[in-house]
Amino acid sequence: MKWEGGTVLLNGGEKAVLEENREDELLRLIDLKKIPRHIAIIMDGNGRWAVERGLPRREGHRQGVETVRETVRNCNNLDIEVLTLFAFSTENWQRPKWEVNYLMSLPEKYFNQDLLELIENNIQVSLIGDRNGLPRRVQKAVLDGVEATRENTGMILNFAMNYGSRAEILRAVNNITADASRNKIKGKIDENTFSGYLYTAGMPDPDLLIRTSGEMRISNFLLWQLAYSELWFTDIYWPDFNKIHLLEAICDYQKRKRRFGKIKS
Repeated sequence: MKWEGGTVLLNGGEKAVLEENREDELLRLIDLKKIPRHIAIIMDGNGRWAVERGLPRREGHRQGVETVRETVRNCNNLDIEVLTLFAFSTENWQRPKWEVNYLMSLPEKYFNQDLLELIENNIQVSLIGDRNGLPRRVQKAVLDGVEATRENTGMILNFAMNYGSRAEILRAVNNITADASRNKIKGKIDENTFSGYLYTAGMPDPDLLIRTSGEMRISNFLLWQLAYSELWFTDIYWPDFNKIHLLEAICDYQKRKRRFGKIKS
């Protein structure tokens, strides 16, 4: 350890010890019986992470995949029931063509490397979003993962790709209208009926939404499902998000009182 300009600089070993101590502290604070069932994450800041380090933006996305890998492992070890990752929005098609092409190459790389581990850890893969708008190779990579993990009974890993919540809600309305016209639906449409037409049908709504990079908005993500979710924002860019940040988010979540519009003592 040394001082430089009033700042403490740590070597690798010292930093690792501090992080291990912090992780142990957070694990003692967390009630493992009150872990959120469903965590949703807006993985933001890959490009800015790279630019601030003088690296090409694609390096930020590459490192972001490493963070996905570790986050999936950490959530699974904590017995999270559902993890939903906002991987590619309907608005992301407006990015430069080279960047879109690179982002579209990542699912295939991820599943080529991680599918066996997902299977061995009993994780179910799910794709939410308009799959028909994705390139065929991307559809195949993700849907092969879905099929290979179909019999798994552990954590559901949702990849939100070509996903936009307004489009999801309109899709549900149109499908409900079509089914009603064919007399497949009788009576009034209630919240349970409507939820059954969303991509997340049958899953619990997110208890906790995490967004990285300092942005404080939902960005057309799970608008219906996030109605009573707890929101946790951090300035950390997604490539730097680690187990300590995840535990901090869960610890903060457990300190909050969720009233769902009611009064509790």
